Amino acid sequence: MEFAGALRQAVQASGLTLERIRHRLGRRGLTVSVATLSYWQRGRSRPRSRAVIAALEEILQVPAGALTELLDDPAPTAAPARSAPGAGPGAGDRSRTARDLWPDPERYAWLVGQLDRSGDHRLERLSIHDVYRLDEARRSWTLSVRTVLRAAGDGIDRVVCVHQTGGGHAGGEAAVGPAAAGPAGLASVRYCRPGRIRAAGGLMAFELVFDRVLAAGDTAVVEYELGPVGEPPPDSYDRRFSHPVHDYVAIVQFDSGRLPARCYGFTAESSLAPRRRLGELWVGTSGSANIAVGAVRRGIVGVEWEWH
Repeated sequence: MEFAGALRQAVQASGLTLERIRHRLGRRGLTVSVATLSYWQRGRSRPRSRAVIAALEEILQVPAGALTELLDDPAPTAAPARSAPGAGPGAGDRSRTARDLWPDPERYAWLVGQLDRSGDHRLERLSIHDVYRLDEARRSWTLSVRTVLRAAGDGIDRVVCVHQTGGGHAGGEAAVGPAAAGPAGLASVRYCRPGRIRAAGGLMAFELVFDRVLAAGDTAVVEYELGPVGEPPPDSYDRRFSHPVHDYVAIVQFDSGRLPARCYGFTAESSLAPRRRLGELWVGTSGSANIAVGAVRRGIVGVEWEWH
């Protein structure tokens, strides 16, 4: 969606008048006239200040980045990255794009460009919970995902998910077919149905269509499972965030007879950036380790381990 249309919908959903919005911006030390706001809504001009639009996102109660992403590039497949997780996920290089999170950015852009991501910037990611399971021989893995979303606008009916399923990597992105055939496909979905799916070179992107069309403020829960993927898993699992997420939890489940020697949490700003370890994770009597991170902005969060 282009910036003007997204702003217009956000204003309508908020119930605020342009005068009221102007007043609230003024209280933050930002001077914008009602006429200027009207021009932005109708596409007659575009704002130059990202600070003003970031303030508008808070005033209109839309997800961070929902409007600022559309200033530089209205195409949903290459939205400018806002920031990446670091010591506390939130600081990062704003020049990065969602494609930088993947080892093959061109393949990522080609795959997601074939899917409907028109509502992605109007979906607030409340929580994502991953459970990544390795088999006893460490020759295959499965992934179970539960995502809770809230609509920041009307008429949203799907979300796109992206995962690496081959090439020695495992990881995913919460982002808007028939299910994929073969061992790397969607094993099951709940509270939604699969839409279109595209896969190439160990990367899979697919749509999950909600049980109903969401209006502003509505929530949706989707659950799905990938695998089993019949390929030796790497010594790490990660999730790649191209949208802010309030709450993220990853559980890595090892076979009780084959536990790792050490296990660590980590973050990275992009697929090429060095990993930053967050600390050692305890592998409990259940044979699992977990990491919980709040207020993830952009970037990569994961778990890595070392074998005896």
